[in-house]
Amino acid sequence: MAARASPKVLQNLPYIVRSLNSSSSSIVTAVPPLSLPEKADDEAVVEPVVTASSNSVLNLDEVDKLFSSVSTFQLLKSSLNLHMAAFDPFVDLGVWVMKSGLVENSIFKEIILRTVKYTFYQHFCAGENVEEAGRTLQRLWDDGLRGILDYGLEDATDNESCDRNLDEFLKTVETTKLLPPSSVSFACVKISAICPISLLKRVSDMLRWEHRDPSFHLPWKQETLPVLSHSSPFYHTLKRPEPLTTTEERDLQLAHQRLMKLCQNCLETDLPLLVDAEYTSVQPAIDYLTYCAAISFNKDENPVIFGTIQAYLKDSKQRLFLATEAAEKRRIPIGFKLVRGAYLSSETQLAFSLGFPSPIHESIQETHLCYDDCASFMLEKVARDSASVVLATHNFQSGSVAARKAQALGIGKGNQKLQFAQLKGMAEGLSYGLRNAGFQVSKYLPFGPVEKVIPYLLRRAEENRGLLSSSTMDRNLMRNELKRRLKAAIRGGQVDKI
Repeated sequence: MAARASPKVLQNLPYIVRSLNSSSSSIVTAVPPLSLPEKADDEAVVEPVVTASSNSVLNLDEVDKLFSSVSTFQLLKSSLNLHMAAFDPFVDLGVWVMKSGLVENSIFKEIILRTVKYTFYQHFCAGENVEEAGRTLQRLWDDGLRGILDYGLEDATDNESCDRNLDEFLKTVETTKLLPPSSVSFACVKISAICPISLLKRVSDMLRWEHRDPSFHLPWKQETLPVLSHSSPFYHTLKRPEPLTTTEERDLQLAHQRLMKLCQNCLETDLPLLVDAEYTSVQPAIDYLTYCAAISFNKDENPVIFGTIQAYLKDSKQRLFLATEAAEKRRIPIGFKLVRGAYLSSETQLAFSLGFPSPIHESIQETHLCYDDCASFMLEKVARDSASVVLATHNFQSGSVAARKAQALGIGKGNQKLQFAQLKGMAEGLSYGLRNAGFQVSKYLPFGPVEKVIPYLLRRAEENRGLLSSSTMDRNLMRNELKRRLKAAIRGGQVDKI
């Protein structure tokens, strides 16, 4: 039977044309980095309004300087892509198409993949292979930005898929030697791609139970840093877990070895490694493996391996404090990437299904506050030269507050221990504003074959509807610059050269 698009989706398509022609606001709103839990309409949360001020380190008023390195064609294309990505029916349509039987038809599949490649894929991804990613990196480097390379890989289910994924990560690290020097700031890895997800859940269960009952012995456990706090969610592990089997212990050792091999390659390439955060069901095991590697490799002044803290989790601040203080006591240079979080819907649904409250803050304001507190804490560590941080945020207010704090603490803008990061294609105004202010800024660059990366992007689109639908700042800034260029061209009689 032929598949049909929802009439509701088709009826809403004209919105895109109208929105591009809508009048722009003179006020720039902060970009909320994640969607809010479902609430009644009368509980809608009002986001803070942000405008450039005299005491702001960042300047978004002069859009001509902000987008001076971006061509009008690219600016127009980016604006159109953001408007479409911000429109829920397009996300719904994309998910429906990729899950429908259309992709099983060779003709439709080719049309779909080519359409996606030259729209959203090009906007949010760096390319299908290292060569294409290298060209993207060169453009970023020319614009004064750097790149964080992330090869799109799925969760591993067995040792064979783990080994294949490790090979891909190693190839990515190795090929950075062929790219413009210093254009790559970090490599990126998902622990669930090099350790079976089922084993990560088992290890997490055992770490949680050990935290509750210190007499619970884990013979396989290596030297690490604290991975849990008293406020961490424990509902994933409601009964005493069975010990790891001999096979599971061997598989865990193999996972250790894979991560160690990747870290060694990063060390030899002088390329730091970011470990992505994932679901709370497996995060304790991810942090355990990350900290084990950090103890082994973070020997010199600059960390080789960075963990990730998701500020939308209620226990995030306490876990950050515990791990950082433990590392300081042992004189281990520690590095963290701070994000707000990417699994809001699934985390909340799982907790509710088990009869427990969500592990995520009750409101977006609480998440903003937690993020800013964590950022402030890490900036003070950077100022004392005891830690490094990557502030990954699409929120202008958080970026501006962090920039002011760094300036007040006397952190040099060229200090490699402080870096900012945004996704490719998102928060361009913030990226360029931070760049113009002299800070180190990187764009997060997923890359890989379209067919392999699209499912990865669709899942994140579903989880991050709030982020995409609230990219008001970027859309307003781009619209203002396009209007400025059009007026300037008309006044100069050069409309054909816009």
